[in-house]
Amino acid sequence: MKALTVVMFVLSCCATTLFAQEPRQVEKSGQHAELKLEEIVAGHLQELNGKYKLRVAQVTYEPGGHIGPHHHVGPGIRCVTQGELTYVKPEVTTVYRAGDCFFESGAVSHTAHNGGGVPVLLYNFLLLPADWEGGSAVPVPE
Repeated sequence: MKALTVVMFVLSCCATTLFAQEPRQVEKSGQHAELKLEEIVAGHLQELNGKYKLRVAQVTYEPGGHIGPHHHVGPGIRCVTQGELTYVKPEVTTVYRAGDCFFESGAVSHTAHNGGGVPVLLYNFLLLPADWEGGSAVPVPE
């Protein structure tokens, strides 16, 4: 039991250090988000109530717009509604088109960009800690 307590303490310190340091910024150009909805989870899943929130943001990538390497604070679903988004993970590059949806676990380094001539619009559906403020994209841990 004592070993488990020590492990939990070390993990909590690492998580606090990762997210509590002077925040590094994720490089972005021609990409911006507009918050559409944010609600604290409440309902039949009692173990989640008050601990998490659901957020929906509309993200726009202007032609040539991009976001540099990053993770996300929590998992989510992305749905492209206009244009073509090039999504790059270390092992694979995928082009998502209008009508495509995909899942991000949050813990995978990736980038995204708009190589086309029209803006890309997508909706990000996110699960975040209830007290999280600001954007969900965080720099890849060093």
